Amino acid sequence: MNSRLASLQPYPFQRLAQLIQGISPPAGKSAIRLSMGEPQHAAPAFVLEALKKNLAGLSNYPVTMGTTELRQAIAHWATRRFHLNRVDLLPERHVLPVAGTREALFSIAQAVIDRRVNSKQPSVIMPNPFYQIYEGATLLAGARPYFLNTTEANGFRMDFSSVPEEIWRKVPLVYVCSPGNPTGAVLTHDDLAKLIVLAQKYNFVIASDECYSEIYFDENHPPVGLLQVANHLGLKDYRRCLVFHSLSKRSNLPGLRSGFVAGDGEVMQQYHQYRTYQGSALPPPTQVASLAAWNDELHVKTNRAQYRAKFEAVLKILKPVLEVERPEAGFYLWPKLPRDDEVFAHELYARENVLVLPGSYLSRDFEGVNPGKNRARLALVAPVPECIEAAHRIRNYVESLK
Repeated sequence: MNSRLASLQPYPFQRLAQLIQGISPPAGKSAIRLSMGEPQHAAPAFVLEALKKNLAGLSNYPVTMGTTELRQAIAHWATRRFHLNRVDLLPERHVLPVAGTREALFSIAQAVIDRRVNSKQPSVIMPNPFYQIYEGATLLAGARPYFLNTTEANGFRMDFSSVPEEIWRKVPLVYVCSPGNPTGAVLTHDDLAKLIVLAQKYNFVIASDECYSEIYFDENHPPVGLLQVANHLGLKDYRRCLVFHSLSKRSNLPGLRSGFVAGDGEVMQQYHQYRTYQGSALPPPTQVASLAAWNDELHVKTNRAQYRAKFEAVLKILKPVLEVERPEAGFYLWPKLPRDDEVFAHELYARENVLVLPGSYLSRDFEGVNPGKNRARLALVAPVPECIEAAHRIRNYVESLK
């Protein structure tokens, strides 16, 4: 077996399962799970219809590049959404459909990191807390994670100015997540512009995980994206910039496993070559359904409205007893807890049958700090009444501690 597998840490949900093992929550209280970021709003009916009508496509092998029509729909969506009016996003050069962002965020590290170029062990920069795929991909590619703590003190945003020169010199890849998981923080235009300048100077690839970009609160101010900033800077061919988008959160289609990678034309050509060996091409019915989803915005606006209603209702209940604020975007709350996060999650489940994810399961100790310690991630993905019920139970538990 690959010896690097031993460096992987248990996935957060494995740790959570161990934490609550043997607990019998109150039978009179229905189970409410706020632990996993799995959208539970209804999938768009027209997407399911497109999927059903095209099942005959399962008789054909798909190609890794996907259909021209799907790539065009993705390019048109990204161009509209991120105002790409200075540098064209070309469907045949800059866009590649993928089977969800999870596998693409993992495989890009395997494709980009070259130990021959980096004679010393390369470092991959990523936020802390983080989506654990970044860390696993880095370790299995033979590199070392270099964490940037995102805390209340820095607005939960990555501070690139804190990275030493010697680290930048051995960085082939930087993961960013905006809006952030779990904090909901959004990197600014200036944040991304500074990172782009650094990428050109030190020759690394930026992998921008933007799968929460379509869940925000102000319809007039959507989160800025990496390609948007690169376009504003006039960066030719979107050099060293890659974005990762998914239909899982945007369109409530986590089981469709459909997303895309877009950006640097040269990198994309080589990444496509890599994926002809490793990648999973989207089944033809999935491609047709995905095309329908990317071409429609009405269901996305409806989706955002549902999340707004949940945040408004839940925060009214929780703010009097917890240090918690509405995030800039995304569907998570990231409250500061009155006690240890593992104890909090354990006791909340035992007393109230509400499951949340301890914040320390999403972060690592780095430079004497664990940014997730004594916080919890609450995914407001369930229907409004269930989220309200969960909030009342959490409040009951917190008030019992006083």
